[in-house]
Amino acid sequence: MEARVQGCVTCHGQQGQGTANGYFPRIAGKPAGYLFNQLRAFRDGRRHYTPMNYLVAYLPDAYLQEIASHFAQLRPAFAPFQAPAIAAPVLQHGRALVTAGDSTRQIPACVSCHGLGLTGMEPGIPGLVGLRPAYITAQLTRWKTGDRRATAPDCMHRIVNRLTDNDMVAVSAWLGSLPAPQDLSPDARNTVRMPMACGSQG
Repeated sequence: MEARVQGCVTCHGQQGQGTANGYFPRIAGKPAGYLFNQLRAFRDGRRHYTPMNYLVAYLPDAYLQEIASHFAQLRPAFAPFQAPAIAAPVLQHGRALVTAGDSTRQIPACVSCHGLGLTGMEPGIPGLVGLRPAYITAQLTRWKTGDRRATAPDCMHRIVNRLTDNDMVAVSAWLGSLPAPQDLSPDARNTVRMPMACGSQG
């Protein structure tokens, strides 16, 4: 397995903990189903980043599943970084959207799908804590433009279309300011019952 994941750890860190480069995210501990789906999306051209597309271009599903399972089981410490200085009102706005959403705009709280600790939800929803603000903003933008997609109903595309640019900056800034949680494991799918869960609104 060490040889098999050598291409992964070059960018994502030896244990998948992420690196100082904000565009190479933490993949350790994310649900295996999510990692597998992303690897397939890169392989099949549904998600675009040339080095990743090239790396997995000819790998079969079974091979990708083993890689996904390997990183899903890892729990390395968070890569240290200094959160950028952000104005308090921006952070407060981001915190409100992440933890409570905005019912007036049919925006669910991020925690309703990504877990109360924002460490993800089994079997296929990724954690958000530990990601750099630049990476989060970039992914939200890709969801909004349609560069990132999911099978119907594409909850993320629908939700992000309701966010303003200021919303996305605030959410990314607040998530990027969070310390590492005590428990890095994703939540079990049936343990979280939050209002306005993704897809519950039209």
